[in-house]
Amino acid sequence: MSPERFARINQLLDLRQPDLTVVMENVHKNHNLSAVVRTADAVGVHQMHAVWESPKRKLSAGTALGSQNWVGVSHYNELADAISAVRSQRMQVVVTHLSDSAVDFRDIDYTQPTAILLGQEKYGVSDEALACADHHVMIPMVGMAQSLNVSVAAAVMLYEAQRQRKAAGRYQGNQLDAAERHRVLFEGGHPIYAKACKRKGLSYPELDEQGQIVADEQWWQAMRAAK
Repeated sequence: MSPERFARINQLLDLRQPDLTVVMENVHKNHNLSAVVRTADAVGVHQMHAVWESPKRKLSAGTALGSQNWVGVSHYNELADAISAVRSQRMQVVVTHLSDSAVDFRDIDYTQPTAILLGQEKYGVSDEALACADHHVMIPMVGMAQSLNVSVAAAVMLYEAQRQRKAAGRYQGNQLDAAERHRVLFEGGHPIYAKACKRKGLSYPELDEQGQIVADEQWWQAMRAAK
C-alpha cells in the first residue's frame, strides 16, 4: 500500500459515522440500491442494513450492494432482526410516511444515533416498519408528484443528517473502534493478502505508520504455503 493510499483511507475512516445508518426494506432495483450505497458512503455511513422478502430477490438485487467497497451491508430475512440490530446501538428509527404525526424531515435531530428506514419502490414501507418507527417524517413537495424516488429521498435525508452533524462537530476525530479501523485499513490497503487471510484462516497482521505489513516469519510462511 502506498503512503498516499494509506493516508486517504485513514482520512475516510476519521469521518465515518458508525451511529448513522440506513435500513432498506425490500428495496430491490439495482440502480436504487447502488445510488443509496453511494450516497451513504458520501456522507460517512459505515454500515447499512438490507431486508429481503425472498432469497431470489436477494440474489438478483443484492449484487448491486457490492458497488461500494467502503460501506458494509448486513443482510436479513426479517425486518425485526434489522430493527433489533439498530436498537442494540440505541438508534432512533426514522421513516418517511404521510401520517397524522409526520413532521418535516429537517425537524429531526440527526446528531442522535439514527437509522433511516427506506421502503420498497412501489409500495413503500410496510405496516410493521411504520409501527416500529420512532418518527414519521415528510419531505415537503409542491409539485404534482406525491413522493420521491427512494434513492432521492435517501439522499435528501442523509445530507440533512450530514449538515446537522457537521455543524455539531461530529466529523472531527475518529469514532470507529480500533479493531474495525484496522480491518478496513488492511482490507482496503492489502486486498490480496486480506483474501488470502480469509481463505487460510489467518488473522490480519499489524500495520506500521506507513501502512506496511508487520508480521513474523510464521505468518509469512503460512501466507506462502499452498492452500
